[in-house]
Parts: sequence; structure tokens; C-alpha cells
Amino acid sequence: MRALLVEDDAVLGAAVVRALTGEGFRVRHVTSGAAALAEVAADEPDVVLLDMGLPDRDGIGVCRGIREISRVPIIAVTGRGAVDARVAGLRNGADDYIVKPFLVEELLARIDAVLRRTRGLGVAPAVVAGDVEIDLARRSVTVAAAEITLARKEFDLLAALARREGAVVARDELLDEVWGATDASARRTLEAHVALVRSKLGRPEVIVTARGVGYRLGK
Repeated sequence: MRALLVEDDAVLGAAVVRALTGEGFRVRHVTSGAAALAEVAADEPDVVLLDMGLPDRDGIGVCRGIREISRVPIIAVTGRGAVDARVAGLRNGADDYIVKPFLVEELLARIDAVLRRTRGLGVAPAVVAGDVEIDLARRSVTVAAAEITLARKEFDLLAALARREGAVVARDELLDEVWGATDASARRTLEAHVALVRSKLGRPEVIVTARGVGYRLGK
């Protein structure tokens, strides 16, 4: 498995290279957006880990540039407070994101998830949980082939869980991604939206509560 790491922080880059190499990946490490685009064009990797704060160009532009020439899975790497960068990355071609600092186990789980979703496909497929189908590209949801109307934040919440395909997503991570806030009011909003989505889908088992941690997509 070939991974392209685009990271200008030498210390972090070296640590990620060591970790992925230890898991059997062949890793190419570049430190600029221009080099990333050249690498993808010359020899497309299996996955790209793209730092959104590069020194030579905006990470969003690099993400768009990669998407113009390749459907390689992209995981955007952002700082903890960079909510706008995460959202923009997902809207401009990234398949998932991970927040610094991160555990190697989380990174490997994210890589595994995006590869399962995208391997051999031109676009990311819909995510299926029972008879619920979540089409991330079209922003549509069907239950037993009947389309269900969700409000924007309701869909964003469901999509955040669908992108992880069964992995537990912490409450604060969901709040950060969907609402850009993690205060008490936002937590109440999250709980209310979970209840609304379960009710509208008529499938409460689709969003599973991991007590004391967060939520995951059911099967």
C-alpha cells in the first residue's frame, strides 16, 4: 500500500512516516503542494494525507488540484481549531479529515475506512446501514428506497457518522465538525438532532449511542 504524506512539519512528518512504514506502507513524504501534485501525477498513490496548512499554497487548492487529475482518497490533516479548513476540505474533494495531534491507531482506522469506501471506484459510493442509504455526493438519504428529507445540519450529522462507517465519533468531534462549537448549548443541540434524525428515518438503530463517548453509524 502506497501513501503520499504532504506535511511541512519535519518532526511530525518523520513520525508519521515511521508509523506507517511500520504498518507495511510504502510512504513518499513531500513538504509542498507543488510537490504533492507532481507526485500524484507521476505515480498515483493509494491514499494521500494532506496537511491543509502548507507553506507554498493553500491546502484547499491542492485538494482541488489533485481532484482534477485523480480520484485517489484524500485525508485532510488540520489543526484542532481549523474548523473552516476541515469543512472546506470535505467540500473540495477530501474524503475524510483527521485533527492534529492524532494517534497512529486513529490514522490507520481513517485510512482503512476511506480505502474501503473508495477502492476501485471513480467516486465514493453511498454508505448503507440496513435499508438506509446515505449518498454523500448527492446529499440524499433513502429508507427502503424512499427518499427522506433532512435539514442541512441533520444531514451533516448523519454524513459525519457515515464517513467513519461504524467507528465511534466523539461528541466534541461531531460538534466541532457540524456546528463549530463544543459548549453546553451545542451539546444539547447535538442530542436534539440525533433524536430528530432517528425519528425522521424511522430507524433509531441507525445512530448508535456509545455511552460517555459519542455516536456511531449502526449496521
